[in-house]
Amino acid sequence: MIATSLVILLIPLWIVLGLLALLGAFALLGRIQNGRYLRPIITVVAKVPLFKRWLEKASNAALERSNPELASAMKKMQRSGALRDPQRAQAAMSNLTAPERRALIEMQDEQGLAPEATNRQMRRRLEKARRDAQRKR
Repeated sequence: MIATSLVILLIPLWIVLGLLALLGAFALLGRIQNGRYLRPIITVVAKVPLFKRWLEKASNAALERSNPELASAMKKMQRSGALRDPQRAQAAMSNLTAPERRALIEMQDEQGLAPEATNRQMRRRLEKARRDAQRKR
């Protein structure tokens, strides 16, 4: 009787220890090969709408702390629907401020995601923005 009541009293402790072990496993997987084994787990977890919102909030908060101009540019690009349509992307680029545009172009250069220019005017504008961004450094 005393042993069973002790086990029941320790249930919260077992739950906390289990959560700590899970957190430790995630931390370990995140450190191994720069998170190579954690990425598939996160993609599966991100399919759940609640967790997807949490991950997006955490990502946006981290981006705002590290690079506020890029965070602002990304919000404007998402609001305009520029992530799916190149024509909307061009319209959204014209609405960005100079620091936001510079931060967005730097991010695209780092990731190799240079936007496709559909005509000569857009190509020239993108090249000019890249030159200006490099000159400002």
